[in-house]
Amino acid sequence: MGSEGPPAVTVHVTGFKKFHGVAENPTETIVSNLQDYMKKKGTPKGLILGSCTVLDTAGQGAVGPLYQTLQSALNNDGSDSSNSRIIWLHFGVNSGATRFAIEQQAVNEATFRCPDEMGWKPQKVPIVPADGPISRTRKTCLPVEEITKASAKMGYEVMSSDDAGRFVCNYVYYHSLRFAEQNGIKSLFVHVPLFLTIDEETQMQFAASLLEVLASVY
Repeated sequence: MGSEGPPAVTVHVTGFKKFHGVAENPTETIVSNLQDYMKKKGTPKGLILGSCTVLDTAGQGAVGPLYQTLQSALNNDGSDSSNSRIIWLHFGVNSGATRFAIEQQAVNEATFRCPDEMGWKPQKVPIVPADGPISRTRKTCLPVEEITKASAKMGYEVMSSDDAGRFVCNYVYYHSLRFAEQNGIKSLFVHVPLFLTIDEETQMQFAASLLEVLASVY
């Protein structure tokens, strides 16, 4: 019979726990509930929802667990990465945002406005010193403008962004983009507003719709 079309796209998802100034992180709720939500809604054809992990909102102290999460998912997919279609989708909150933001890139700079959850507060530190100066950027290979337009067509308040900040979100995205490049997979970061700004049900619908978009644009 042979295989029918390319292999399914596997999307692994992460969110963050609470941090200074954000007692309830919407991404923890989204990621914790996504498996059940997709079961009820029905997973789109050509998509596999892989692991859903909630990370500590920390930079240096959380890199070990982050890499374990990235690597174990790669191992569990059971195929060599050259033949697999894997996307790492990271959700983070921007408490001042009024809409969703699809992030184009991460910068090799950690300048935390407040200490992370492990008490680290770097200023103008390179995230990966071996990568060179703090001005170095890494960009996602996924078509951000296409993803943004497709999500907007579905009725969501969404924009593309080329600035993921310099806090933990950018820190994790930079490491993830580097890991993705080394392993032949793809990575994307999305900032969401607080539930006070866009309610939980709409955010769950957006996350589910985004998975559908990602499966179609890979």
